[in-house]
Amino acid sequence: MNRRSAYAMVMSAACALPLAWAGGAAPNPPAAEAPAERAGDPPRDVLPIPEPRLAPITTLDARNAKAPPRFQVKAPAGAPNVLVVLIDDMGFGQSSAFGGPIHMPTLERMAKGGLRYNKFHTTALCSPTRAALLTGRNHHVCNMGSITETATSFPGQTGQRPDSVAPLAEMLRLNGYSTAAFGKSHETAAWEVSPSGPTDRWPTRSGFDKFYGFIGGETNQWAPALYEDMSRVELPMDPKYHLMTDLADQAIKWTSAQKALTPDKPFFAYFAPGATHAPHHAPKEWIDRYKGRFDQGWDRLREETLARQIKLGVVPAGTRLAPKPEAIKDWDDLSDDEKRLFARQMEVFAGYGEYADHEVGRLIQSIEDLGHLENTLVFYMVGDNGASGEGTMNGLLNEATYFNGIPESVPEILKHIDDLGGPNSYGHYAAGWAVAGDAPFAWTKQVAGSYGGTRNGMVVHWPRRIKAAGELRSQWHHVIDVAPTILEAAGLPEPKSVNGTPQTPIEGVSMLYTFDDAGAKDRRKTQYFEIFGNRGVYHDGWLAHTVHRAAWEGKPRRPLLEDKWELYHVDEDFSSANDLAAAQPAKLKELQALFLEEAAKNQVLPLDDRTLERMNGALVGRPDLMAGRTSLTVYEGMIGMTENVFLNLKNRSHAITAELQVPKGGGDGVILAQAGRFGGWSLYVKDGKPTYVYNYLGQTAYKVVSPKALPEGRATVRFEFAYDGGGVAKGGAGSIFIDGEKVSEGRIEKTQAYVFSADEGVDVGLDGETPVTEEYKERDNAFTGRIHKVVVEVK
Repeated sequence: MNRRSAYAMVMSAACALPLAWAGGAAPNPPAAEAPAERAGDPPRDVLPIPEPRLAPITTLDARNAKAPPRFQVKAPAGAPNVLVVLIDDMGFGQSSAFGGPIHMPTLERMAKGGLRYNKFHTTALCSPTRAALLTGRNHHVCNMGSITETATSFPGQTGQRPDSVAPLAEMLRLNGYSTAAFGKSHETAAWEVSPSGPTDRWPTRSGFDKFYGFIGGETNQWAPALYEDMSRVELPMDPKYHLMTDLADQAIKWTSAQKALTPDKPFFAYFAPGATHAPHHAPKEWIDRYKGRFDQGWDRLREETLARQIKLGVVPAGTRLAPKPEAIKDWDDLSDDEKRLFARQMEVFAGYGEYADHEVGRLIQSIEDLGHLENTLVFYMVGDNGASGEGTMNGLLNEATYFNGIPESVPEILKHIDDLGGPNSYGHYAAGWAVAGDAPFAWTKQVAGSYGGTRNGMVVHWPRRIKAAGELRSQWHHVIDVAPTILEAAGLPEPKSVNGTPQTPIEGVSMLYTFDDAGAKDRRKTQYFEIFGNRGVYHDGWLAHTVHRAAWEGKPRRPLLEDKWELYHVDEDFSSANDLAAAQPAKLKELQALFLEEAAKNQVLPLDDRTLERMNGALVGRPDLMAGRTSLTVYEGMIGMTENVFLNLKNRSHAITAELQVPKGGGDGVILAQAGRFGGWSLYVKDGKPTYVYNYLGQTAYKVVSPKALPEGRATVRFEFAYDGGGVAKGGAGSIFIDGEKVSEGRIEKTQAYVFSADEGVDVGLDGETPVTEEYKERDNAFTGRIHKVVVEVK
């Protein structure tokens, strides 16, 4: 008899059903051992655990009958709470726990009481790393070969996690855990982020009971585009509001409620705040802690960081700095203005990092105050990729310029140096700081294969289980190894089927074996890397990779087949400082062949090195809600529509027609607006007069104003834009009509070619988050009349 038949047979005996099947009485196996089926415990490799089929009760009177035990799914006895903390865009050499200049006392505390891992790896980009972390499968197997906004029609790149790749949160939820996610969720297909869905890949349909955060790659920390579960959150009118504190407050509230109501039920909390990704936003008092701390520059900082890393033991004695990329200037060759600006940029980032760690500390302290830190397994990951070089050579006042291919000069940014980090900036630091932040390695985020892009510090803390407090672990591991570690720690098997779908096997390897044995042999021998054509492979102490395009480069360096590969014996060369490609061509050829083998197995091929072109779904075959449409009608109350679910008005002629009900005395407020302070447009009414403003990257505002006020009652306002044509980012003529009569026209000299905003969308009847124009108030700009409908048309 197989075990399922035996299970069904026993379940049919209603009165004999043991309470242990609810998970309450079965003994928990030692955490270091693989979970085994225990007497009286239902099999957990098919989820959800099937409800028992009870034998019919034939007794007439309930007074004379015995009720069967209630069916409940509980986690195995003793299963730990799990807290996964994921910092964004922070390099291996930036946190103090790994020798960096950013003071992170919470991370240091966790390291002192737990284990530091100095050979932990990510994918080199955010969405891929998060998909891999939350499933235990390689990112292309999750169809997340890049970020969701650059998905294509090829397998491995579609941006839609398949049902055969169930998330860890769903596995834990179906095994009796409470689950919640706070912060950044960048794993929902871009065209699915709308009220029309589908919602299968939203956080609350991906295993999380609770979600509070933002959908996408980044958000304004002072004015975020927030969701609670699947509903938009109205931000408080608080000038001191910052998302980092809000997220910590929400997570504390949720974990406290869980333990108040169900103290024996373990929780899985995923805390991924979006800090320290651009925009670099932090309260001034945190930034000012670092005043003057980076005046020595990025070259000296690399040296100082390496010295601290060697002293801490997180890199071996004798480690050398890898050669700096040629594009990064020597600090001593910079002008005084460049030094002053760049030092301030790093002060902002450092203050942001320490502030984020402080808020993580509040969450961890709250768990300790509840009496549950002892049995909470904490993974504190210091980055989802290497430090970001996307700020290019000068850094950025407004990151939207990067996404539109528009450079910013030092004099232009320097005019706003005092705004950096505050609500009037959307900034990023210069790429030199990213290279310094990834010390002792050479490269940065996006450069997959290079440890500068993929090696991140990680700390694991679990007092009940980890007794080797304060020790270092140097086994080679990857982000896909976190999920199987959590399953093993909880005494749970890898499920073969979830919600009726057979599962793609987890590709990660549990790290639990490292908890007790610093000298344990590595259980992960091979791992491929690939992002936008940057690629590499690790195998048994060797690393081969190629830099196809740096983050600050607009185009690939050469065709894919002509890429120059590098070879490193990383078991002996920790920082990849000594390229052996010329000396050992046979070894390089062996690893190149291994990359192709792994690539074919994991849906990596064909390689796609396009970047800005992939932002246009029509060019790459990505689903588009607006595909083939030339007209869209929207209604009052429709807010937060992202660029991916709205008609693309860029680089083409278009018209906006609004049917309004104007109140007595005249109307005021926003009719329709897209994006906000750092680039966008708005059609609104000011002092009763229809007005259109085009905010070009926060640098210049072009305005068309009606000289006539709207009449009381029913009125129609129309704005027409006649695009000049002849390429992208051109200008055009704008005209305003009232009830069919042309009342005003004006010139819009230039427009944004590719992106309005990474987080702010289109709103009907108001302008949420930040305002497109300062002519109306922030978050208090709703139209005072009624909007019957707005028709948007493109030509």
